Amino acid sequence: MSQTIGHTRLAYARTWHHVSLSSPHTPPLGRLASRIALILMGKHKPIWDPSTDCGDYVVATGCTDLHVTGKKRQQKKYYRHSTRPGSLQEINLEGLMRKWGGGEVLRKAVRGMLPKNRLRDKRLERLKVFEGAAHPYKENLLKVDGRTRIVDMPEVKTELIKAKSI
Repeated sequence: MSQTIGHTRLAYARTWHHVSLSSPHTPPLGRLASRIALILMGKHKPIWDPSTDCGDYVVATGCTDLHVTGKKRQQKKYYRHSTRPGSLQEINLEGLMRKWGGGEVLRKAVRGMLPKNRLRDKRLERLKVFEGAAHPYKENLLKVDGRTRIVDMPEVKTELIKAKSI
């Protein structure tokens, strides 16, 4: 039986990812939501386990420029019901974007892509959506040439220094 020797605290460190929806090569809503869901779950990490919450933070900006294909803006329906007879209400994607903004549409899509368990709401709290390009999490994003670098995080640097001294 083999055992992994290493620093699990370093592996569970949460990084911040930035997704800009105003760029010209943004994927459609469904593909974008599935990629964000994978990051929120932590499936891109080698320590991923379905019962633990090891995902990262995602900051999505420019949600007013959300891209959908076909006639989904007019034809896709969102339903809600208050459990009272005759209270089923529906709104299409265009109306939802007018009323609540593109961030709520993205949040609903990502919520549908996450597993339906106790961790879903905690994972969804790490998704930060903004209609414009401005957001208060700029100092949390660690980007070099458009890529996130975990090595630049202060707690990672201290763990690496400890590991080298051993």
